[in-house]
Amino acid sequence: MTTTEQRTVVAPARRGGGRRAGRGQGAGGRLLGVVMGLVLLAAAVAVQTLHMTEGQEGDPLTYTGVKGEAVDARRFTVRLDSFTAARSLQSSGNTLGTDNLFLIVNTSAKSSREPYHLAQPVLLTADGKRFTATDRVNSDLTLANTWVQPDIWVSGRFYFEVPPSVLPGARVVFGLPNKTLVESYQPEVEVDLGLDEKGARKLAASPQDVYSTDKK
Repeated sequence: MTTTEQRTVVAPARRGGGRRAGRGQGAGGRLLGVVMGLVLLAAAVAVQTLHMTEGQEGDPLTYTGVKGEAVDARRFTVRLDSFTAARSLQSSGNTLGTDNLFLIVNTSAKSSREPYHLAQPVLLTADGKRFTATDRVNSDLTLANTWVQPDIWVSGRFYFEVPPSVLPGARVVFGLPNKTLVESYQPEVEVDLGLDEKGARKLAASPQDVYSTDKK
């Protein structure tokens, strides 16, 4: 932001009897000029804030970690316990197949002061692509349906349907559900799966034939 300096013009003091009064008026004018400059600067900052883009205003505050680590995001803590892959899912009596791979993420969470629901997470690839959790599994079968309570660990699963090629370097991002009003710096947890090329190939080469969403 560039602020233009405001020049304050003070009328010259009159000679003679009015000289002392003229000096006082000049001092008052300079003070008024300083005040007006501060007001204009504050207004400029306010205008820039009002014109902040949605992306800037809604930028999350990201806490990072690795599989098995409890990552504290202040309002809530998430631990990605384990993950596995499957060729198909058995859900509510139906078998769901895929041309890609189902990635099942076993997760635990707790909150700090008040109960929360976690949002469905996002899988973030090494090159910045984002895959949302699959909507082919009802959300009530995921951890998003469970209240995350203060200081009490609860566990559940999330499900992704992704091509095996995106797994090397992938991270899973956990956050809170979106609100009507955009909240600045809402916390999120980003967990590295720890998969390099070799690990990703091994996982993709030996998935379970069928994974049941009813599995406890």
